[in-house]
Amino acid sequence: MTWTLDSVTDVIGMVLILCGAILCLTAAIGLLRFRDLLTRMHAATKPQVLGVLLVLCGVALSKEGGLHIGTLILVGVFQMLTIPVGAHMVGRAGFRTGQVAPSDIHLGPSKDHADASRGDQAVDGQTPAREDAAPEDGTS
Repeated sequence: MTWTLDSVTDVIGMVLILCGAILCLTAAIGLLRFRDLLTRMHAATKPQVLGVLLVLCGVALSKEGGLHIGTLILVGVFQMLTIPVGAHMVGRAGFRTGQVAPSDIHLGPSKDHADASRGDQAVDGQTPAREDAAPEDGTS
């Protein structure tokens, strides 16, 4: 059995389409199974965009001609531009309507955690005096 370039690209295209379809399926299952708005929003954006892009790449490999590929590139660009903006608007609307509690949003480590992880460095860049260190004037 000899493999031509067309058959190899068709097989790679089918694998990409299958992987993209599986990612889109997991995104749909995540939308149904997750509890709160933020996790559903994550499921609707991250795997969905990657799944659609994989499907588009698979279709581009199986099609011949620049017009099809140009159209697929436009669809991919619009997906990458609109889905994150839509997710941001959904999250913002959920926060404003009380669907998302402010305690559910974790933007990074807390101030206490950040100070503890820095060790001896203070916020203003100076090294704080240690309690167990001797005073500088030599008195104890």
